[in-house]
Amino acid sequence: MSGDTTLVPNKEFAKLATNEQIRRTANALEANNIHAIIAENGVEAKRLFFELIPDGAEVFLGASVTLEKLGIRDEVDKSGRFDALRPKMFAMNRETQGREIRKLGGAPDYAAGSVQAVTEDGHILIASNTGSQLGPYATSAGKVIWVVGAQKIVKDLNEGLRRIQEYCYPLEEEHMRQLYNMGTSVNKVLIVNREFRPNRTTMIIVKEELGF
Repeated sequence: MSGDTTLVPNKEFAKLATNEQIRRTANALEANNIHAIIAENGVEAKRLFFELIPDGAEVFLGASVTLEKLGIRDEVDKSGRFDALRPKMFAMNRETQGREIRKLGGAPDYAAGSVQAVTEDGHILIASNTGSQLGPYATSAGKVIWVVGAQKIVKDLNEGLRRIQEYCYPLEEEHMRQLYNMGTSVNKVLIVNREFRPNRTTMIIVKEELGF
């Protein structure tokens, strides 16, 4: 699929979930040991996000249009309030410091970003080209925070996989070509059915269309 610039995103996956769907999803996430917070809008989501991370904390941000749109990425990376890992990693030489880069992003105290789909029965799907954020999300980060627009709520895992292929992928392909003149691929998909460690993972569900 990579490199096909004629793909058209399936707009059925851009529809915001109803309040009842959001409530049902939040309850299912809680039952799966993932703390769920519902935000009325992006401004509230940003405030809630920074209430979860203490000043000075080590933070790794996965690439996320959602965090970029909310101003969270710039606040983390540029404010000086946090030990932001992405700027450090980008400043390093991948050829000569590859091992150090991997170790730096491999087990952060906080990992944050967004997801491509969350099911009404409380399962989460994250798609990635490189997979760099998947290890920290799955197990190696101390704490995980996801900010998720309510259009990403789907019925079940099958619908979540369809959303990735039919909606997220075409939009990310266009996004990457605009930014870097290169395409992308759905190379790796992480499915989180339940969080093993209590108080580790939080999802902020926002009643707005945010990200892909």
